[in-house]
Amino acid sequence: MFGLSAGHLLILTAVVLLFGHRRLPELGHALGKGAGAFKRGLEGKDTDSTDLEEKR
Repeated sequence: MFGLSAGHLLILTAVVLLFGHRRLPELGHALGKGAGAFKRGLEGKDTDSTDLEEKR
C-alpha cells in the first residue's frame, strides 16, 4: 500500500497517538525549519542575532 510496510504504519500510528492529529502540521513545520537552519549552518550562511534584529 503506497510503498509502506507494516513497520511504517506502526510508527505513523504511534506518532499520531503521541502528538495528535492537530499538532502534526506544527511538528512538521518545526522539523522543516530546524533542517533548514542546520543546512544553512553547514554551508556557513548562519546569521548572528544582530542581523536578525535588522531584518525585523
